[in-house]
Amino acid sequence: MENSEGVKIESTVVTEEPLISALDIALFVVIITVAYFWYFKRDKQSSSSEKKPNTIQPSSLSSIEQTSNSSFIKKLKSTGRSLVVFYGSQTGTAEEFAGRIAKEGARYKMKGMVADPEECDMADLVEMKEIQKSLAIFCIATYGEGDPTDNAMDFYEWLQNGDADLEGLNYAVFGLGNKTYEHYNEIAIYIDQRLEELGATRVHEIGLGDDDANIEDDFVSWKEKLWESVCSHYGIEETGEESNIRQYKLVDCSEVLPERIFSGEISRLKSYENQRFPFDVKNPYLSKIAVNRELHKSGDRSCMHIEFDIDGSKMRYDTGDHVAVYPKNSSELVDKIGELLNADLDAVFSLLNTDEESSKKHPFPCPCTYRTALTYYLDITSNPRTHIMKELIEYASDPKDQEKLKLMASSTPEGKKEFHEWILRDNRNIVHILEDLPSVKPDLDHLCELLPRLQCRYYSISSSPKVYPKSIHITAVLVNYTTSTNRVNKGVATNLLAQLIPTNDELPQPTIPIYIRRSQFRLPPKSQTPIIMIGPGTGLAPFRGFIQERDYARKEGREIGEMVLYFGCRKKDEDFIYENELQEYVANGTLTKLHLAFSRDQPEKKYVTHLLEQNADELWNIIGEKSGHLYVCGDARSMAKDVHSIIVKVVMEKGQMTNSQALNYVKKMEQQKRYSADVWS
Repeated sequence: MENSEGVKIESTVVTEEPLISALDIALFVVIITVAYFWYFKRDKQSSSSEKKPNTIQPSSLSSIEQTSNSSFIKKLKSTGRSLVVFYGSQTGTAEEFAGRIAKEGARYKMKGMVADPEECDMADLVEMKEIQKSLAIFCIATYGEGDPTDNAMDFYEWLQNGDADLEGLNYAVFGLGNKTYEHYNEIAIYIDQRLEELGATRVHEIGLGDDDANIEDDFVSWKEKLWESVCSHYGIEETGEESNIRQYKLVDCSEVLPERIFSGEISRLKSYENQRFPFDVKNPYLSKIAVNRELHKSGDRSCMHIEFDIDGSKMRYDTGDHVAVYPKNSSELVDKIGELLNADLDAVFSLLNTDEESSKKHPFPCPCTYRTALTYYLDITSNPRTHIMKELIEYASDPKDQEKLKLMASSTPEGKKEFHEWILRDNRNIVHILEDLPSVKPDLDHLCELLPRLQCRYYSISSSPKVYPKSIHITAVLVNYTTSTNRVNKGVATNLLAQLIPTNDELPQPTIPIYIRRSQFRLPPKSQTPIIMIGPGTGLAPFRGFIQERDYARKEGREIGEMVLYFGCRKKDEDFIYENELQEYVANGTLTKLHLAFSRDQPEKKYVTHLLEQNADELWNIIGEKSGHLYVCGDARSMAKDVHSIIVKVVMEKGQMTNSQALNYVKKMEQQKRYSADVWS
């Protein structure tokens, strides 16, 4: 995000006789104006430079040399490398894939480096042709509604707006997406095509990873064929050497002063003790939990209404935004790893990148204790990917455990089947693997290098800042389930939140780090515009904020348009969340209609999609005749797709259009932001 500041200049009319001439005044004004703009421009440039990502640089570097630090070409040339792998990553997976490709380059006599496009001058791609047998690979995720990730935004815009001559650039692209979303791998596909348009040579066809299926399998399959294409294109052969070279080296930090040791901060040391605005992904706000109450009336499931206190934080949000919550792993699982590996979890260590040219010095904030790393920085509850299986082989003392790991690390049909069944289907995490393969005893520092970063969790904000300017509300279902191995897996964030219960005012309130992520899920600019909201289960969350905002406008005396809500849950007397609030909005006229579907309150299951089909006239009246807006929030895999099909059908029938015309009509609604979806898989 770029911030701009406007300066307002006020003039004062002087009624007394001036002591100097009008010409003197004019000259004086000109001089002051020139001086002002010279100073403002210099200040703006200085301010702009301060907004660049922080990098560790020797203090002796001149400003010119510091600027060249963003030149990946110079790094490639000075270190004798020919392979650069860029990543566009929101959750860390694309960055992980990029690292694996760069590491494997050594097997093909291509020394590689990983690069963050946000920290590079991507215009230097035109100079890649100066490096013999060079190759640029892009691991790019598509995020949100077909958007680039934050760190790839500038590169994406450069490609869109520029016309650089990229002849001589050899490249390949792997995309990370999810087929349940409409804009599947849109950014990767665009980059792949745009690079070719600008004259670059595609060495291997684009790979499209589907996170809804098995993105690890997609990546490994694509990567194997990539290296075949690379060998063919450059006339080189694989060395055959398996490279298990460590990317980071262990540093003993037992002598480091306690105040220099990280204890869970995301980026800045002691940031939770000394909070500084603005708050973002690298600098979250430590918010107090003001309210934590159960929404379900009965049953064995739990849904929490949680309110984060942001009073005094200067944080601002809009209705429809998301809040990111930084979780931590359970102490039980962390202790189990220490027990299984017979490790001292309170030992202080650091992992230092062996590549001195890399801008990423550590995989997570260092130095810290192993306990801190496993609690705050590393994901120990997700299913490990195949490269971790491969790295664990050398630590298995039992031949049977070795063979099992080798099989799962392989790309053979048998290996893929074993990995799918033993890891994915049985939902094993790294703790389960170490339990079930008892001879596998990896060095704890190596394990910390291999495990992915623990990511923040995003929740739709279920409140309006007009009504609750000092708090952020979320609606979250507690995640607990039993696997086929009879283990209970727990959601990292929701199980932590369930424990954070506010106490009386005399005791310190529980806290958790958060920040606000902006969204395009917005109410129409005009309060009179009619809207339809479709949100079963916790899909109701953002619509609670929508309704609050329209209710606020109504109470102010403004005219508000029709508001129609479709909500569904299992049973009315069990999980009808916010029932009293919704009924009150119906009674006071803010909510025009409330369509309810309780799927298990009758012999045949009834869902919101059934209600939509029954109310075709109402749907068309609002989205067709009155140009209203339609919103969908919830499950992307089935519900959102079914809703889309129903809307197209309604447009066909009530709008008297062909299937093609109806699809175009709905597409235009999406482009005009009249059809918006906030969905997850």
